[in-house]
Amino acid sequence: MSTRNYLRPPWAARVIGGRMARLVKPKVVSLLSVPGRTTGAWRSTPVAVLDHGGAEYLLAAYGDTEWSRNLRASKSGRLTRRGRVEQFTAVEVGPSELQALMEAYLGQFGKLPNVAKTFETLPDPADHPAFRITVTGSERA
Repeated sequence: MSTRNYLRPPWAARVIGGRMARLVKPKVVSLLSVPGRTTGAWRSTPVAVLDHGGAEYLLAAYGDTEWSRNLRASKSGRLTRRGRVEQFTAVEVGPSELQALMEAYLGQFGKLPNVAKTFETLPDPADHPAFRITVTGSERA
C-alpha cells in the first residue's frame, strides 16, 4: 500500500465543528465509533456517510485519519444516526474506485465547511481511504 497523507483539520473543525455539525445537520452527520487498534477502547468521531451506487461508504476526507486506520484494523464499527445505533462491517475499497467516490463525496458534501478545501489540498484519491459499509444490526440509541 502506498503512503497516504493526512491533513490535520483546523482547530475550529476539530473542537467545535464536529459537535455542531451533528446538531445542525443531523441527517448528514453521523457519529462513527471504532475500536482503537492498540487499546481496543472505542473512539468516536463525526462523519458523513456517502450513499453512492446503492451502497454506503465512509471516506476519510482529511486523509489517513486515526479512524480510518482503526477501521482498517477492526473491519467493523458502529454508526449513531437518526436515533439508532447501527453495527456494521467494513471493506476497504480498491484504488480504482477512489476517484469516483471522491467526486460523489464532493457532490454530496462539498458545500460543508472545509470539505472542498481539503480535497484541493489533498487532490490524490489515494490519500483518502474509503470503506464500503454493510449494516449488520440496529438498535435504538
